[in-house]
Amino acid sequence: MGRSSVRVLAAATITMKLTSTVCFPRQEIMKWNGWGYSDSKFLFNKKGQAEFTGKRYSILGMVLPSLQDCPLMAPPPMSFLNEAFVEDLKATGIPFSHEAEDRVFRAHGHCLHEIFALREGKKFERVPDMVVWPNCHSDVVKIVELACKHNVCLIPYGGGTSVTSALECPPEETRCIVSLDTSQMNRILWIDEKNLVAHVEAGIIGQDLERLLNESGYCTGHEPDSMEFSSLGGWVATRASGMKKNVYGNIEDLVIHIKVVTPRGVIEKSCQGPRMSTGPDIHHFILGSEGTLGVVTEVTMKIRPIPEYQKYGSVVFPNFEAGVACLREVAKQRCAPASIRLMDNEQFQFGHALKPQVSSIFTNFVEGLKKFYITKFKGFDPHQLVVATLLFEGDRERVLQHEKQVYDIAATFGGLAAGEDNGQRGYILTFVIAYLRDLGMDYYVVAESFETSVPWDRVLDLCRNVKERINRECKERGVQFQPLTSCRVTQTYDAGACVYFYFAFNYRGLADPVHTYERVEHAAREEILANGGSLSHHHGVGKLRKEWMKESISSLGVGMLQSVKDYVDPDNIFGNRNLL
Repeated sequence: MGRSSVRVLAAATITMKLTSTVCFPRQEIMKWNGWGYSDSKFLFNKKGQAEFTGKRYSILGMVLPSLQDCPLMAPPPMSFLNEAFVEDLKATGIPFSHEAEDRVFRAHGHCLHEIFALREGKKFERVPDMVVWPNCHSDVVKIVELACKHNVCLIPYGGGTSVTSALECPPEETRCIVSLDTSQMNRILWIDEKNLVAHVEAGIIGQDLERLLNESGYCTGHEPDSMEFSSLGGWVATRASGMKKNVYGNIEDLVIHIKVVTPRGVIEKSCQGPRMSTGPDIHHFILGSEGTLGVVTEVTMKIRPIPEYQKYGSVVFPNFEAGVACLREVAKQRCAPASIRLMDNEQFQFGHALKPQVSSIFTNFVEGLKKFYITKFKGFDPHQLVVATLLFEGDRERVLQHEKQVYDIAATFGGLAAGEDNGQRGYILTFVIAYLRDLGMDYYVVAESFETSVPWDRVLDLCRNVKERINRECKERGVQFQPLTSCRVTQTYDAGACVYFYFAFNYRGLADPVHTYERVEHAAREEILANGGSLSHHHGVGKLRKEWMKESISSLGVGMLQSVKDYVDPDNIFGNRNLL
Protein backbone atom coordinates (compact mmCIF):
# COMPACT_ATOMS: atom_id res chain seq x y z
CA MET A 1 0.00 0.00 0.00
CA GLY A 2 1.60 3.31 -1.06
CA ARG A 3 2.11 5.70 1.79
CA SER A 4 0.78 8.57 -0.29
CA SER A 5 -2.61 6.92 -0.40
CA VAL A 6 -2.92 6.58 3.35
CA ARG A 7 -3.92 9.33 5.72
CA VAL A 8 -2.39 8.45 9.08
CA LEU A 9 -4.56 9.60 11.97
CA ALA A 10 -2.04 9.09 14.74
CA ALA A 11 -2.33 12.67 15.99
CA ALA A 12 -6.10 12.51 15.96
CA THR A 13 -6.46 9.19 17.74
CA ILE A 14 -5.98 10.74 21.19
CA THR A 15 -8.91 13.08 20.62
CA MET A 16 -10.98 10.28 19.15
CA LYS A 17 -10.42 8.16 22.22
CA LEU A 18 -11.20 10.93 24.72
CA THR A 19 -14.46 11.85 22.97
CA SER A 20 -15.89 8.34 22.78
CA THR A 21 -19.68 8.37 23.17
CA VAL A 22 -19.57 5.38 25.51
CA CYS A 23 -17.31 6.61 28.28
CA PHE A 24 -14.99 4.79 30.67
CA PRO A 25 -16.34 3.36 32.89
CA ARG A 26 -19.48 2.62 30.86
CA GLN A 27 -21.83 2.39 33.83
CA GLU A 28 -21.61 6.15 34.30
CA ILE A 29 -23.94 6.70 31.33
CA MET A 30 -25.49 3.28 30.60
CA LYS A 31 -28.10 1.31 32.53
CA TRP A 32 -26.80 -1.69 34.43
CA ASN A 33 -30.24 -3.34 34.47
CA GLY A 34 -31.88 -2.27 31.24
CA TRP A 35 -31.27 -1.11 27.69
CA GLY A 36 -29.15 1.85 26.72
CA TYR A 37 -28.53 5.26 28.31
CA SER A 38 -29.47 5.75 31.93
CA ASP A 39 -31.19 9.07 31.16
CA SER A 40 -33.37 7.62 28.38
CA LYS A 41 -36.51 5.67 29.16
CA PHE A 42 -40.26 5.48 28.68
CA LEU A 43 -42.43 6.48 31.64
CA PHE A 44 -45.96 7.52 32.48
CA ASN A 45 -46.24 11.09 33.80
CA LYS A 46 -48.60 12.39 36.48
CA LYS A 47 -51.38 12.70 33.90
CA GLY A 48 -51.00 9.04 32.98
CA GLN A 49 -49.53 9.92 29.59
CA ALA A 50 -46.48 8.16 28.17
CA GLU A 51 -43.32 10.18 27.57
CA PHE A 52 -39.71 9.46 26.65
CA THR A 53 -37.02 11.07 28.80
CA GLY A 54 -33.54 12.35 28.01
CA LYS A 55 -32.20 14.56 25.24
CA ARG A 56 -30.75 11.98 22.86
CA TYR A 57 -33.71 11.04 20.64
CA SER A 58 -36.09 13.08 18.53
CA ILE A 59 -39.19 11.82 20.37
CA LEU A 60 -38.13 13.44 23.66
CA GLY A 61 -40.81 15.60 25.22
CA MET A 62 -43.53 14.26 22.94
CA VAL A 63 -46.66 12.86 24.53
CA LEU A 64 -47.63 9.35 23.37
CA PRO A 65 -51.33 9.29 24.31
CA SER A 66 -52.14 5.81 22.99
CA LEU A 67 -49.37 3.84 24.65
CA GLN A 68 -51.29 3.48 27.92
CA ASP A 69 -53.97 1.57 26.02
CA CYS A 70 -52.14 -0.83 24.04
CA PRO A 71 -33.96 -2.97 41.99
CA LEU A 72 -31.13 -3.37 43.97
CA MET A 73 -28.06 -5.13 42.52
CA ALA A 74 -27.47 -8.50 44.12
CA PRO A 75 -23.96 -9.06 45.54
CA PRO A 76 -21.89 -11.17 43.14
CA PRO A 77 -20.56 -14.59 44.05
CA MET A 78 -17.15 -14.92 45.61
CA SER A 79 -14.20 -14.01 43.39
CA PHE A 80 -11.81 -16.77 42.31
CA LEU A 81 -8.68 -14.74 41.60
CA ASN A 82 -5.59 -16.38 40.20
CA GLU A 83 -2.95 -14.51 42.23
CA ALA A 84 -0.04 -15.50 39.98
CA PHE A 85 -1.91 -14.16 36.94
CA VAL A 86 -2.73 -10.94 38.79
CA GLU A 87 0.91 -10.38 39.78
CA ASP A 88 2.15 -10.89 36.22
CA LEU A 89 -0.62 -8.65 34.91
CA LYS A 90 0.43 -5.86 37.28
CA ALA A 91 3.90 -5.92 35.73
CA THR A 92 2.41 -5.12 32.28
CA GLY A 93 0.72 -1.93 33.47
CA ILE A 94 -2.57 -2.96 31.83
CA PRO A 95 -5.55 -1.65 33.89
CA PHE A 96 -7.73 -4.20 35.66
CA SER A 97 -10.38 -4.37 38.38
CA HIS A 98 -12.06 -6.90 40.60
CA GLU A 99 -14.66 -4.47 41.96
CA ALA A 100 -18.16 -5.95 42.20
CA GLU A 101 -19.80 -3.30 39.99
CA ASP A 102 -17.29 -3.80 37.17
CA ARG A 103 -17.68 -7.56 37.34
CA VAL A 104 -21.50 -7.70 37.39
CA PHE A 105 -21.80 -5.13 34.58
CA ARG A 106 -19.91 -7.54 32.31
CA ALA A 107 -21.58 -10.74 33.54
CA HIS A 108 -24.56 -10.47 31.22
CA GLY A 109 -25.98 -9.29 27.93
CA HIS A 110 -29.57 -8.23 27.27
CA CYS A 111 -31.59 -11.43 27.20
CA LEU A 112 -34.89 -11.21 29.03
CA HIS A 113 -33.83 -13.60 31.79
CA GLU A 114 -30.65 -11.61 32.43
CA ILE A 115 -32.35 -8.22 32.75
CA PHE A 116 -35.26 -9.68 34.74
CA ALA A 117 -32.81 -11.23 37.21
CA LEU A 118 -31.05 -7.88 37.68
CA ARG A 119 -34.31 -6.03 38.25
CA GLU A 120 -35.50 -8.63 40.74
CA GLY A 121 -32.23 -8.63 42.65
CA LYS A 122 -31.44 -12.25 41.83
CA LYS A 123 -27.86 -13.44 41.98
CA PHE A 124 -26.03 -14.78 38.91
CA GLU A 125 -24.52 -18.22 39.44
CA ARG A 126 -21.16 -17.02 38.15
CA VAL A 127 -19.69 -13.65 37.19
CA PRO A 128 -16.21 -12.65 35.98
CA ASP A 129 -13.63 -12.64 38.75
CA MET A 130 -11.93 -9.59 37.30
CA VAL A 131 -12.04 -7.21 34.34
CA VAL A 132 -9.06 -6.14 32.25
CA TRP A 133 -8.89 -3.23 29.78
CA PRO A 134 -6.27 -3.61 27.03
CA ASN A 135 -5.38 -0.43 25.17
CA CYS A 136 -4.09 -1.96 21.92
CA HIS A 137 -3.33 -5.18 20.04
CA SER A 138 -0.03 -5.78 21.88
CA ASP A 139 -1.81 -5.54 25.25
CA VAL A 140 -4.19 -8.30 24.14
CA VAL A 141 -1.24 -10.47 23.10
CA LYS A 142 0.23 -10.07 26.60
CA ILE A 143 -3.08 -10.88 28.31
CA VAL A 144 -3.65 -14.01 26.24
CA GLU A 145 -0.08 -15.19 26.84
CA LEU A 146 -0.53 -14.76 30.60
CA ALA A 147 -3.91 -16.51 30.49
CA CYS A 148 -2.28 -19.50 28.78
CA LYS A 149 0.59 -19.48 31.25
CA HIS A 150 -1.71 -19.49 34.31
CA ASN A 151 -4.71 -21.39 32.82
CA VAL A 152 -7.13 -18.50 33.15
CA CYS A 153 -10.47 -18.35 31.30
CA LEU A 154 -10.96 -15.29 29.07
CA ILE A 155 -14.34 -13.97 27.90
CA PRO A 156 -14.10 -11.12 25.35
CA TYR A 157 -16.48 -8.22 25.99
CA GLY A 158 -17.34 -5.69 23.29
CA GLY A 159 -20.50 -3.59 23.61
CA GLY A 160 -22.41 -5.98 25.88
CA THR A 161 -25.51 -6.07 23.65
CA SER A 162 -25.69 -9.86 23.20
CA VAL A 163 -29.17 -11.41 23.21
CA THR A 164 -28.00 -15.05 23.10
CA SER A 165 -26.58 -15.56 26.64
CA ALA A 166 -23.14 -15.32 24.99
CA LEU A 167 -21.68 -13.25 27.84
CA GLU A 168 -22.94 -15.42 30.68
CA CYS A 169 -20.14 -17.12 32.60
CA PRO A 170 -20.45 -20.91 32.57
CA PRO A 171 -21.49 -21.81 36.13
CA GLU A 172 -19.36 -24.95 36.03
CA GLU A 173 -16.15 -22.98 35.29
CA THR A 174 -13.75 -23.39 38.25
CA ARG A 175 -10.86 -21.36 36.85
CA CYS A 176 -10.46 -17.63 37.33
CA ILE A 177 -12.68 -15.90 34.71
CA VAL A 178 -11.39 -12.65 33.24
CA SER A 179 -13.64 -10.34 31.22
CA LEU A 180 -11.47 -8.82 28.49
CA ASP A 181 -13.13 -5.46 27.81
CA THR A 182 -12.04 -4.01 24.46
CA SER A 183 -13.64 -0.56 24.95
CA GLN A 184 -10.31 1.27 25.19
CA MET A 185 -9.25 -0.05 21.78
CA ASN A 186 -11.37 2.55 20.00
CA ARG A 187 -9.16 4.29 17.45
CA ILE A 188 -9.25 4.61 13.68
CA LEU A 189 -5.59 3.84 12.94
CA TRP A 190 -5.64 5.00 9.31
CA ILE A 191 -7.86 5.77 6.36
CA ASP A 192 -6.82 4.77 2.85
CA GLU A 193 -8.68 7.15 0.54
CA LYS A 194 -7.50 5.57 -2.72
CA ASN A 195 -8.73 2.09 -1.84
CA LEU A 196 -11.62 3.35 0.33
CA VAL A 197 -10.80 1.26 3.39
CA ALA A 198 -10.15 2.11 7.04
CA HIS A 199 -8.08 0.22 9.60
CA VAL A 200 -9.86 0.32 12.94
CA GLU A 201 -9.41 -1.10 16.44
CA ALA A 202 -12.16 -3.60 17.18
CA GLY A 203 -13.37 -2.11 20.46
CA ILE A 204 -14.82 1.00 18.83
CA ILE A 205 -18.59 1.46 19.27
CA GLY A 206 -20.70 1.71 16.13
CA GLN A 207 -21.91 5.27 16.52
CA ASP A 208 -18.38 6.46 17.33
CA LEU A 209 -17.01 4.75 14.24
CA GLU A 210 -19.59 6.47 12.03
CA ARG A 211 -19.10 9.84 13.71
CA LEU A 212 -15.31 9.77 13.30
CA LEU A 213 -15.52 8.59 9.70
CA ASN A 214 -18.13 11.28 8.97
CA GLU A 215 -15.64 13.92 10.12
CA SER A 216 -13.41 12.78 7.24
CA GLY A 217 -16.31 12.57 4.77
CA TYR A 218 -16.85 8.80 4.93
CA CYS A 219 -19.13 6.15 6.42
CA THR A 220 -19.38 2.36 6.65
CA GLY A 221 -23.17 2.34 6.25
CA HIS A 222 -23.36 -0.54 8.74
CA GLU A 223 -26.27 0.24 11.06
CA PRO A 224 -27.49 -2.66 13.19
CA ASP A 225 -30.30 -1.80 15.60
CA SER A 226 -27.73 -1.86 18.40
CA MET A 227 -25.15 0.40 16.71
CA GLU A 228 -25.28 2.97 19.55
CA PHE A 229 -23.72 0.42 21.90
CA SER A 230 -22.38 -2.59 19.97
CA SER A 231 -18.75 -2.82 18.89
CA LEU A 232 -16.95 -3.54 15.63
CA GLY A 233 -15.39 -6.66 17.16
CA GLY A 234 -18.82 -7.83 18.25
CA TRP A 235 -20.16 -7.38 14.73
CA VAL A 236 -17.39 -9.62 13.41
CA ALA A 237 -17.84 -12.20 16.18
CA THR A 238 -21.57 -12.57 15.50
CA ARG A 239 -21.75 -12.08 11.71
CA ALA A 240 -23.83 -8.94 12.16
CA SER A 241 -26.24 -7.39 9.69
CA GLY A 242 -27.30 -3.75 9.40
CA MET A 243 -30.50 -1.98 8.43
CA LYS A 244 -28.86 -0.60 5.25
CA LYS A 245 -27.27 -3.83 4.09
CA ASN A 246 -28.95 -3.57 0.67
CA VAL A 247 -26.45 -0.85 -0.28
CA TYR A 248 -23.50 -1.48 2.02
CA GLY A 249 -23.67 -5.24 2.67
CA ASN A 250 -23.51 -7.32 5.83
CA ILE A 251 -20.39 -7.34 7.99
CA GLU A 252 -18.85 -10.22 5.99
CA ASP A 253 -19.17 -8.05 2.86
CA LEU A 254 -17.48 -5.07 4.52
CA VAL A 255 -14.49 -6.81 6.10
CA ILE A 256 -11.21 -6.84 4.15
CA HIS A 257 -8.76 -7.93 6.85
CA ILE A 258 -9.04 -9.17 10.46
CA LYS A 259 -6.37 -9.47 13.13
CA VAL A 260 -7.19 -12.00 15.88
CA VAL A 261 -5.19 -13.02 18.96
CA THR A 262 -5.60 -16.71 19.84
CA PRO A 263 -3.82 -19.02 22.32
CA ARG A 264 -1.79 -20.34 19.36
CA GLY A 265 -0.76 -16.86 18.19
CA VAL A 266 -2.05 -14.15 15.87
CA ILE A 267 -4.22 -14.99 12.86
CA GLU A 268 -4.15 -12.58 9.90
CA LYS A 269 -3.76 -12.69 6.14
CA SER A 270 -0.56 -11.55 4.43
CA CYS A 271 -2.25 -8.97 2.19
CA GLN A 272 -5.40 -6.88 1.98
CA GLY A 273 -6.51 -7.77 -1.53
CA PRO A 274 -10.27 -7.68 -2.16
CA ARG A 275 -10.44 -11.44 -2.80
CA MET A 276 -8.16 -14.45 -2.49
CA SER A 277 -8.30 -18.03 -3.78
CA THR A 278 -6.14 -19.70 -1.15
CA GLY A 279 -8.35 -22.45 0.17
CA PRO A 280 -11.24 -21.83 2.58
CA ASP A 281 -11.34 -18.22 3.74
CA ILE A 282 -9.84 -18.06 7.25
CA HIS A 283 -11.98 -14.99 7.93
CA HIS A 284 -14.99 -17.29 7.95
CA PHE A 285 -13.54 -19.20 10.89
CA ILE A 286 -13.51 -15.91 12.79
CA LEU A 287 -16.78 -14.36 11.57
CA GLY A 288 -19.46 -15.80 13.84
CA SER A 289 -16.98 -17.49 16.22
CA GLU A 290 -18.58 -15.64 19.19
CA GLY A 291 -15.43 -15.30 21.29
CA THR A 292 -14.61 -19.02 21.30
CA LEU A 293 -11.31 -18.82 19.39
CA GLY A 294 -9.70 -15.54 20.38
CA VAL A 295 -10.02 -11.76 20.46
CA VAL A 296 -10.57 -9.64 17.36
CA THR A 297 -8.24 -6.66 17.83
CA GLU A 298 -8.10 -4.81 14.49
CA VAL A 299 -10.26 -4.78 11.37
CA THR A 300 -9.74 -3.29 7.92
CA MET A 301 -13.11 -2.56 6.36
CA LYS A 302 -14.65 -0.87 3.35
CA ILE A 303 -15.82 2.72 3.62
CA ARG A 304 -17.87 4.92 1.30
CA PRO A 305 -18.19 8.69 0.84
CA ILE A 306 -21.13 10.03 2.84
CA PRO A 307 -24.16 9.86 0.52
CA GLU A 308 -25.12 13.16 -1.04
CA TYR A 309 -28.85 12.69 -0.54
CA GLN A 310 -31.07 10.73 1.81
CA LYS A 311 -34.83 10.34 1.61
CA TYR A 312 -37.32 8.39 3.71
CA GLY A 313 -40.59 6.95 2.50
CA SER A 314 -43.38 4.56 3.37
CA VAL A 315 -46.02 2.46 1.62
CA VAL A 316 -49.26 1.08 2.99
CA PHE A 317 -50.55 -2.24 1.60
CA PRO A 318 -54.00 -3.81 1.99
CA ASN A 319 -52.55 -6.90 3.70
CA PHE A 320 -49.35 -8.72 4.63
CA GLU A 321 -49.48 -11.00 1.58
CA ALA A 322 -49.42 -8.01 -0.78
CA GLY A 323 -46.57 -6.43 1.14
CA VAL A 324 -44.44 -9.58 1.03
CA ALA A 325 -45.14 -10.00 -2.70
CA CYS A 326 -43.97 -6.43 -3.30
CA LEU A 327 -40.74 -6.94 -1.34
CA ARG A 328 -40.14 -10.14 -3.28
CA GLU A 329 -40.52 -8.30 -6.60
CA VAL A 330 -38.24 -5.48 -5.45
CA ALA A 331 -35.60 -8.08 -4.52
CA LYS A 332 -36.11 -9.90 -7.84
CA GLN A 333 -35.52 -6.69 -9.78
CA ARG A 334 -32.54 -5.89 -7.52
CA CYS A 335 -33.73 -2.37 -6.87
CA ALA A 336 -34.10 -2.47 -3.09
CA PRO A 337 -33.43 0.87 -1.35
CA ALA A 338 -30.84 1.07 1.44
CA SER A 339 -33.55 -0.10 3.84
CA ILE A 340 -36.96 -1.61 3.15
CA ARG A 341 -38.86 -3.14 6.07
CA LEU A 342 -42.40 -4.46 6.21
CA MET A 343 -44.33 -4.59 9.48
CA ASP A 344 -47.43 -6.73 9.91
CA ASN A 345 -50.76 -5.34 11.11
CA GLU A 346 -50.13 -6.16 14.78
CA GLN A 347 -46.86 -4.25 14.70
CA PHE A 348 -48.46 -1.41 12.77
CA GLN A 349 -51.19 -1.12 15.43
CA PHE A 350 -48.61 -1.18 18.20
CA GLY A 351 -46.42 1.36 16.37
CA HIS A 352 -49.45 3.64 16.13
CA ALA A 353 -49.44 3.75 19.94
CA LEU A 354 -46.00 5.37 19.72
CA LYS A 355 -47.19 8.13 17.41
CA PRO A 356 -46.62 11.54 19.04
CA GLN A 357 -49.53 13.79 19.92
CA VAL A 358 -50.31 16.12 17.00
CA SER A 359 -49.27 19.73 17.51
CA SER A 360 -52.12 21.55 15.77
CA ILE A 361 -55.74 21.28 14.69
CA PHE A 362 -54.61 21.46 11.03
CA THR A 363 -52.18 18.55 11.46
CA ASN A 364 -54.93 16.54 13.15
CA PHE A 365 -57.29 17.35 10.26
CA VAL A 366 -54.74 16.25 7.64
CA GLU A 367 -54.08 12.99 9.50
CA GLY A 368 -57.81 12.35 9.63
CA LEU A 369 -58.08 12.89 5.87
CA LYS A 370 -55.27 10.41 5.22
CA LYS A 371 -56.94 7.80 7.40
CA PHE A 372 -60.31 8.38 5.69
CA TYR A 373 -58.73 8.09 2.23
CA ILE A 374 -56.97 4.80 3.01
CA THR A 375 -59.71 3.06 4.99
CA LYS A 376 -62.91 4.42 3.45
CA PHE A 377 -62.11 5.60 -0.07
CA LYS A 378 -59.54 2.88 -0.88
CA GLY A 379 -61.27 0.25 1.25
CA PHE A 380 -58.26 -0.89 3.30
CA ASP A 381 -59.27 -2.82 6.43
CA PRO A 382 -57.53 -1.20 9.46
CA HIS A 383 -57.18 -4.70 10.94
CA GLN A 384 -55.42 -6.05 7.84
CA LEU A 385 -53.35 -3.24 6.36
CA VAL A 386 -49.55 -3.27 6.72
CA VAL A 387 -46.82 -0.67 6.21
CA ALA A 388 -43.36 -0.76 4.66
CA THR A 389 -40.79 1.87 5.63
CA LEU A 390 -38.15 2.93 3.11
CA LEU A 391 -34.80 4.71 3.14
CA PHE A 392 -33.06 5.77 -0.06
CA GLU A 393 -29.43 6.98 -0.21
CA GLY A 394 -27.15 8.21 -3.00
CA ASP A 395 -26.91 11.17 -5.36
CA ARG A 396 -30.18 13.09 -5.63
CA GLU A 397 -31.06 12.24 -9.23
CA ARG A 398 -30.52 8.51 -8.76
CA VAL A 399 -32.44 8.49 -5.47
CA LEU A 400 -35.46 10.11 -7.12
CA GLN A 401 -35.32 7.64 -10.02
CA HIS A 402 -34.94 4.75 -7.58
CA GLU A 403 -37.82 6.02 -5.48
CA LYS A 404 -40.14 6.14 -8.51
CA GLN A 405 -39.19 2.57 -9.51
CA VAL A 406 -39.96 1.20 -6.04
CA TYR A 407 -43.26 3.08 -5.73
CA ASP A 408 -44.30 1.89 -9.20
CA ILE A 409 -43.66 -1.71 -8.15
CA ALA A 410 -45.59 -1.14 -4.90
CA ALA A 411 -48.57 0.21 -6.85
CA THR A 412 -48.86 -3.05 -8.80
CA PHE A 413 -49.48 -4.80 -5.45
CA GLY A 414 -52.04 -2.27 -4.26
CA GLY A 415 -49.56 -0.17 -2.32
CA LEU A 416 -50.14 3.51 -1.59
CA ALA A 417 -47.43 6.03 -0.76
CA ALA A 418 -47.80 6.98 2.92
CA GLY A 419 -45.29 9.80 3.25
CA GLU A 420 -41.75 10.56 4.39
CA ASP A 421 -42.64 11.27 8.02
CA ASN A 422 -43.93 7.74 8.61
CA GLY A 423 -40.80 6.28 7.04
CA GLN A 424 -38.44 8.42 9.09
CA ARG A 425 -40.34 7.80 12.34
CA GLY A 426 -40.34 4.06 11.70
CA TYR A 427 -36.59 4.06 11.11
CA ILE A 428 -35.77 6.15 14.18
CA LEU A 429 -38.09 4.14 16.44
CA THR A 430 -35.81 1.16 15.77
CA PHE A 431 -33.32 2.71 18.18
CA VAL A 432 -35.80 3.31 21.02
CA ILE A 433 -38.04 0.25 20.83
CA ALA A 434 -35.69 -1.75 23.10
CA TYR A 435 -36.43 0.74 25.88
CA LEU A 436 -40.07 -0.38 25.81
CA ARG A 437 -39.16 -3.70 27.41
CA ASP A 438 -37.99 -1.84 30.51
CA LEU A 439 -41.30 0.05 30.68
CA GLY A 440 -43.21 -3.20 30.20
CA MET A 441 -41.52 -4.89 33.15
CA ASP A 442 -42.67 -2.00 35.34
CA TYR A 443 -46.23 -3.08 34.48
CA TYR A 444 -45.93 -6.89 34.67
CA VAL A 445 -45.20 -7.34 30.97
CA VAL A 446 -42.31 -9.39 29.59
CA ALA A 447 -41.28 -8.90 25.98
CA GLU A 448 -38.55 -10.03 23.63
CA SER A 449 -37.62 -10.30 19.96
CA PHE A 450 -35.93 -13.01 17.91
CA GLU A 451 -35.14 -13.42 14.23
CA THR A 452 -34.58 -15.89 11.41
CA SER A 453 -33.92 -16.02 7.68
CA VAL A 454 -36.16 -17.96 5.34
CA PRO A 455 -36.65 -18.62 1.59
CA TRP A 456 -39.22 -16.40 -0.10
CA ASP A 457 -41.68 -19.24 -0.70
CA ARG A 458 -41.81 -19.98 3.04
CA VAL A 459 -42.13 -16.41 4.41
CA LEU A 460 -45.92 -16.30 4.70
CA ASP A 461 -46.33 -19.81 6.12
CA LEU A 462 -43.53 -19.30 8.61
CA CYS A 463 -44.89 -15.97 9.86
CA ARG A 464 -48.43 -17.33 10.25
CA ASN A 465 -47.42 -20.63 11.87
CA VAL A 466 -44.96 -19.09 14.34
CA LYS A 467 -47.46 -16.49 15.52
CA GLU A 468 -50.15 -19.14 15.90
CA ARG A 469 -47.71 -21.37 17.83
CA ILE A 470 -46.81 -18.54 20.21
CA ASN A 471 -50.47 -17.77 20.92
CA ARG A 472 -51.26 -21.45 21.46
CA GLU A 473 -48.26 -21.99 23.77
CA CYS A 474 -49.14 -18.92 25.84
CA LYS A 475 -52.68 -20.18 26.37
CA GLU A 476 -51.52 -23.69 27.27
CA ARG A 477 -48.97 -22.34 29.75
CA GLY A 478 -51.44 -20.27 31.71
CA VAL A 479 -50.94 -16.78 30.28
CA GLN A 480 -54.22 -15.12 31.24
CA PHE A 481 -54.13 -12.18 28.83
CA GLN A 482 -53.95 -12.05 25.03
CA PRO A 483 -50.26 -11.84 24.05
CA LEU A 484 -48.94 -9.35 21.52
CA THR A 485 -47.45 -11.36 18.66
CA SER A 486 -46.09 -9.58 15.62
CA CYS A 487 -43.44 -9.81 12.92
CA ARG A 488 -41.72 -7.77 10.27
CA VAL A 489 -39.56 -8.49 7.25
CA THR A 490 -36.37 -6.51 7.82
CA GLN A 491 -33.80 -7.51 5.19
CA THR A 492 -34.28 -8.90 1.71
CA TYR A 493 -32.10 -11.08 -0.50
CA ASP A 494 -32.36 -12.69 -3.93
CA ALA A 495 -33.38 -16.00 -2.38
CA GLY A 496 -35.16 -15.02 0.84
CA ALA A 497 -35.59 -12.58 3.69
CA CYS A 498 -34.90 -11.94 7.35
CA VAL A 499 -37.98 -12.02 9.58
CA TYR A 500 -38.09 -10.49 13.06
CA PHE A 501 -40.67 -11.64 15.62
CA TYR A 502 -41.78 -9.61 18.62
CA PHE A 503 -43.97 -10.93 21.37
CA ALA A 504 -45.04 -9.84 24.81
CA PHE A 505 -47.49 -10.90 27.48
CA ASN A 506 -48.77 -9.73 30.83
CA TYR A 507 -47.46 -12.18 33.41
CA ARG A 508 -49.86 -11.51 36.28
CA GLY A 509 -50.79 -14.83 37.87
CA LEU A 510 -47.67 -16.68 36.67
CA ALA A 511 -45.29 -18.04 39.30
CA ASP A 512 -42.26 -17.92 37.00
CA PRO A 513 -42.83 -15.59 34.03
CA VAL A 514 -39.28 -15.94 32.69
CA HIS A 515 -39.54 -19.73 32.56
CA THR A 516 -42.89 -19.41 30.79
CA TYR A 517 -41.40 -17.02 28.28
CA GLU A 518 -38.40 -19.29 27.65
CA ARG A 519 -40.62 -22.32 26.98
CA VAL A 520 -42.76 -20.29 24.57
CA GLU A 521 -39.71 -18.97 22.74
CA HIS A 522 -38.25 -22.49 22.61
CA ALA A 523 -41.43 -23.72 20.96
CA ALA A 524 -41.36 -20.77 18.54
CA ARG A 525 -37.78 -21.59 17.56
CA GLU A 526 -38.75 -25.21 16.87
CA GLU A 527 -41.62 -23.94 14.74
CA ILE A 528 -39.23 -21.70 12.80
CA LEU A 529 -36.92 -24.61 12.04
CA ALA A 530 -39.84 -26.85 11.09
CA ASN A 531 -40.99 -24.20 8.61
CA GLY A 532 -37.66 -23.90 6.84
CA GLY A 533 -36.20 -20.98 8.78
CA SER A 534 -32.62 -20.64 9.99
CA LEU A 535 -31.44 -20.80 13.59
CA SER A 536 -30.40 -17.15 13.36
CA HIS A 537 -29.92 -14.49 10.71
CA HIS A 538 -27.66 -12.13 12.70
CA HIS A 539 -28.13 -12.44 16.48
CA GLY A 540 -25.94 -15.52 16.63
CA VAL A 541 -26.15 -18.71 18.68
CA GLY A 542 -24.43 -18.13 22.01
CA LYS A 543 -25.53 -20.59 24.67
CA LEU A 544 -29.22 -19.87 24.14
CA ARG A 545 -29.59 -21.75 20.84
CA LYS A 546 -26.66 -24.13 20.67
CA GLU A 547 -28.88 -27.18 21.32
CA TRP A 548 -30.02 -26.82 17.68
CA MET A 549 -26.56 -26.53 16.13
CA LYS A 550 -26.39 -30.16 14.96
CA GLU A 551 -29.80 -29.86 13.39
CA SER A 552 -28.75 -26.61 11.72
CA ILE A 553 -25.31 -27.47 10.30
CA SER A 554 -25.15 -31.29 10.76
CA SER A 555 -23.11 -33.38 13.19
CA LEU A 556 -20.19 -33.33 10.77
CA GLY A 557 -20.38 -29.54 10.58
CA VAL A 558 -20.26 -29.27 14.36
CA GLY A 559 -17.31 -31.66 14.34
CA MET A 560 -15.45 -29.41 11.92
CA LEU A 561 -16.00 -26.40 14.18
CA GLN A 562 -14.88 -28.43 17.19
CA SER A 563 -11.70 -29.45 15.37
CA VAL A 564 -10.81 -25.81 14.72
CA LYS A 565 -11.52 -24.98 18.37
CA ASP A 566 -9.35 -27.87 19.61
CA TYR A 567 -6.42 -26.80 17.42
CA VAL A 568 -6.56 -23.05 18.03
CA ASP A 569 -7.46 -23.25 21.73
CA PRO A 570 -6.53 -26.72 23.06
CA ASP A 571 -6.81 -25.65 26.73
CA ASN A 572 -10.14 -23.83 26.26
CA ILE A 573 -8.73 -20.48 27.38
CA PHE A 574 -11.62 -18.80 25.58
CA GLY A 575 -14.09 -20.81 27.59
CA ASN A 576 -17.41 -19.00 27.24
CA ARG A 577 -18.89 -22.26 25.81
CA ASN A 578 -20.80 -20.54 23.02
CA LEU A 579 -21.76 -22.43 19.84
CA LEU A 580 -20.36 -25.86 20.84
